[in-house]
Amino acid sequence: MDYVKVTKENLEKEHICCAISNNKDVQVASKKAWLRDRFDEGLVFLKSAERGKCFIEYIPAEYAWNPIDADGYTYIDCLWVSGSFKGHGYSNDLLAACIEDSKANGRIGLCILASAKKKPFLADPKYLKYKGFTVCDEADNGVQLWYLPFSPDAKRPALKACAKHPETDDAGYVLYYTSQCPFNAKYVPIVERTAKEHGIPFKAIHIDSRDAAQNAPTPITTYALFLDGKYLTNEQMNDTKFLKLAGK
Repeated sequence: MDYVKVTKENLEKEHICCAISNNKDVQVASKKAWLRDRFDEGLVFLKSAERGKCFIEYIPAEYAWNPIDADGYTYIDCLWVSGSFKGHGYSNDLLAACIEDSKANGRIGLCILASAKKKPFLADPKYLKYKGFTVCDEADNGVQLWYLPFSPDAKRPALKACAKHPETDDAGYVLYYTSQCPFNAKYVPIVERTAKEHGIPFKAIHIDSRDAAQNAPTPITTYALFLDGKYLTNEQMNDTKFLKLAGK
């Protein structure tokens, strides 16, 4: 397998989305705009040369859009290999490249979000354990921070206090989201419109800065849905899923 590192120079011509083939789609445009602003902060997006769901995205943890204390670590935003790419060792290739790059840049380890049981859009805990990762912190909603230190004396990363007990003070449905996930550009407006049409209290909070993301009331900032202050899910909603969730 050949791999391509996406940069500012080739971003416009490269296919970067895991599930959307049309580069002119609003979702792809939103994701590329988010990526473009992250490259100068050290973000790496490494993907298969072939189109498909095979890539890793990572960044120095100091610049991660998540409420974590992990100075010196590399934070993996996403490691996704699926479809016809599964079962060929490509996840190992991508993770190995991340480790090599991180060590070359003086990082002290890797960290990534997952959970005890596999959840949508989070890393597979079985795979992480197989590769030597262990849990270093956990929020009340079961979201865990896993890490792979490069030396036994490396300081353990941790979730910030604001994310340890995910909750809000708002009534109704409240969604925190970023432009990191391409699906949000299409489906957040759809859910907003659906909620309005059915008289369902709903508020979407677009996290549009690193500072806001690092102080969010949830470990997962790409998509975190709450109801009456309580965390519900990180699974992206379309109109059908949302109405079913709301009992409509």
